[in-house]
Amino acid sequence: MTDNIEESKHTEESKKTSLKKSAEKLTEEIQSMANYKSLYTEIQKLVASTAVKREDFKNTLLDALKSNGLETEIRNTVFHWVRSQGSLSAASESTTNEVDLTYLKKAQIQWERRIQKSLNSTCNELNVPLARIRPNADREELAEKWNELSTYDIGDLNIDLLNKNSNKNICHNIDLFTPQKTSWIDELNWEFSHIEIRVKTLMQLRCLYVELAKGMPLLGVNPDMPSSENFANLEEERIYIGEKILKSNHAPIAQEFLKRGAPRALRGRLWSLVLGSAVKQNDLEYYEELKNMVLQYDIVIDKLIIKDVQLTARNDDQYFVFEDVLYKTMLCFSRDSEVLAPVTTDRSAGGQVIHAVLQGKPATLENTLVFPPSGVIPFHGFTMYATPFCYLYDDPCAMYYTFRAFYLRYWFRLHTVSSHEQGIVALCLLFERLLQCHEPLLWIHFRNIHIQPIRIVFKWIMRGFSGHLPPEQLLCLWDLILGYDSLEIIPLLAVTILSFRKENLMQVNNQQSVEAVLADLSSLKVVPLLQLALLRE
Repeated sequence: MTDNIEESKHTEESKKTSLKKSAEKLTEEIQSMANYKSLYTEIQKLVASTAVKREDFKNTLLDALKSNGLETEIRNTVFHWVRSQGSLSAASESTTNEVDLTYLKKAQIQWERRIQKSLNSTCNELNVPLARIRPNADREELAEKWNELSTYDIGDLNIDLLNKNSNKNICHNIDLFTPQKTSWIDELNWEFSHIEIRVKTLMQLRCLYVELAKGMPLLGVNPDMPSSENFANLEEERIYIGEKILKSNHAPIAQEFLKRGAPRALRGRLWSLVLGSAVKQNDLEYYEELKNMVLQYDIVIDKLIIKDVQLTARNDDQYFVFEDVLYKTMLCFSRDSEVLAPVTTDRSAGGQVIHAVLQGKPATLENTLVFPPSGVIPFHGFTMYATPFCYLYDDPCAMYYTFRAFYLRYWFRLHTVSSHEQGIVALCLLFERLLQCHEPLLWIHFRNIHIQPIRIVFKWIMRGFSGHLPPEQLLCLWDLILGYDSLEIIPLLAVTILSFRKENLMQVNNQQSVEAVLADLSSLKVVPLLQLALLRE
């Protein structure tokens, strides 16, 4: 009995110590968050107001925080901090402690070096500098055409670098550094099953995606589905609830809401709430600074960005009308130094940063730039991470901040080689395991015709299906990414599509025919397919 009491006391003390450490860490790290300064200023104003009484400081302050909406703001700030400490931000300890996966880190470092070398070679071949002060005439033309950049002439540019920084090269570097190489070492293996990263089983995915697995009424299936309440249909019910959530301004509730789908009219505001990307005055000012950086400095990345928009969004029936806003978004993103730290200091990053001296300037510190300022060198298809956001926001600034938040939370993992449980390697491995376990005949068929299934679907996974699914279906998929805070839905959908097209796939015997069977995904409905995959035994 005494031992039990002592054990209980010890457990209680451990909890208190742990809670204290978390509180101290939160207090310290919250001060470096983007909204801290404005939040602190608002609280100072509130404390100085007549609503807070000195004789009952604590209670009157708490009441004032509630009535002013600042309590919700503080709760949302804590929510965003907690999310930043979660599985998407920290490498899986259980994975990295058990197995030596340092070769993946080497692969990422080597890949970054190769891209940097290619970038320098491209500049030398074209006789253009990495960075320079933009000439006055060019600056004036760019400023004049800022809202119609599709008319801005960048001249001809060799796009080989965009292709070098591509999905094939990611896989090549993984294969190059993998200890368990096959005998056909000089060929690209396109196989991930030998990589020892822990990934979920279908049963574990059912536990994660419980709303899908239980067959709950979801948007994206049938908008006229009957409502459980006194509404004409499910969509009306979801709009009513969604508006109440937006009015309450509670980010955690908004995240839960997204698990069952977002009404089209509310999606943009819900995403901004969950990601903490709602635009404030300081954000408007910073966005203007980014624009001025684009006007002031001419960097070779600009040409790559414009070429990529031309090769992707401009040639896409669903996105060509957004060409101008995409130029602005991607050019500003390249100048955003707030992207640099999260991307380069993450455990999965190689940490290779280029420093460029401005052309015609002495090699001094003030004339040296991190190149590009964001630390992200675009590759072919990079623009497609941003294109769907064009459907959510009329304001380019609002679109920019939500895209940036989404990228920093999710997308950079899709083009970074790492052992992270939500990284591209783990997602490819999850795809292979699910296909092998739950569609064995299809797996064997692919093996018999000497095709690696991951080679067929890699472009889907690396782009988060952007450019492959119709926009509304894609946004339904991304609702689920945000709602469950996980990228694992992407390989699950890839397996489900192969399963859905299984009959046709079993009848073809070469890669070209396989790709033809899977070329058009425009008729697919994402949510019903995922429900089918998670419901069936």
